[in-house]
Amino acid sequence: MNNRQHKRPLPDKRRKMRRRRRRRRAFAGMAAAAVLLCTLFLAVKTLYPLLSEHKADTDITYGGTSPSLAVNLDNLYSPHAILIDLDSGKAVAARGSQDRIYPASLTKIMTALLAVEETDDLDETVTLSARIFPKLYAQEASMAGFQPGERVQLRDLLYGILLPSGAECCLAFAERIAGSEEAFVERMNEKAKELGMDNTHFCNSTGLHDGNHYSTVEDMAVLLTHALKNADFREAFTSSQHSTLPSDLHPDGFTFYSTMFEYMSSAKVTGGEILGGKTGYTEEAGLCLASLSAINGKEYILVTAKADGTHDTEQFHILDAVGVYNQVGASSDDSQ
Repeated sequence: MNNRQHKRPLPDKRRKMRRRRRRRRAFAGMAAAAVLLCTLFLAVKTLYPLLSEHKADTDITYGGTSPSLAVNLDNLYSPHAILIDLDSGKAVAARGSQDRIYPASLTKIMTALLAVEETDDLDETVTLSARIFPKLYAQEASMAGFQPGERVQLRDLLYGILLPSGAECCLAFAERIAGSEEAFVERMNEKAKELGMDNTHFCNSTGLHDGNHYSTVEDMAVLLTHALKNADFREAFTSSQHSTLPSDLHPDGFTFYSTMFEYMSSAKVTGGEILGGKTGYTEEAGLCLASLSAINGKEYILVTAKADGTHDTEQFHILDAVGVYNQVGASSDDSQ
């Protein structure tokens, strides 16, 4: 009989050894899992307050504020819409609110927000660079009416962004704040990420069409909710017109008007009024509108997108806003 046969464990002994090895492996696995779970628990416990604090300012929750506030968005011209109770941040009604859209000039809400947040003195005067105009002329971008080389107050540029949707005003702020539009767009995307606008990506400061420049009406509502907390932004957003200071190229100044209010015979709706709004349009985006109203003592935001039509047709996005706010007014009045 050889030595190996003498050293081989007996069958019972082998089974005991195998059981011990299995127990050791099982114990090691459970210990590793326990360590992993503890690590995850500590990470969540550490990060959750920070994430909650960050999200609370901008998150939209669905479910409405009152079961008696009945608003139907099914018959709108706009296939994408969301109505927000501004006080609570809750969505009263939504339709295609998380679908990707092209925001067109609703983009300028972000541009204007960064303009006021990154400017210490809106009464400062700057000179508009001549180099920003040729590209805008070639793209047939909407303009406020300022001229190359004109000395302009920053406050006038802010109103020029939000009322007549002036692309030259956007580029003037972009270059002043970040040095170039490309660098400014990076800040726009950083701000969108900060606000939790997870389905938004900007390629320019004006909203001119780009296939990779997109958002959702929900994200635009998040943006407008945040922007309206800034007093300078709110004042400009809720203005129907603005007269500029005299300049070397406009000695008497000039007046421009809100692209929303100029299409409305009246801002009155049932139980209140439409306080302000920003329109948007490109062929790909359709007619878009982000608006603010005050109805029966509460403020509401409505964002709609991709209604059929052009600047030369019936303004279906504005008809949608009036119709929705009338529903809010009638419904909230009945519930009181």
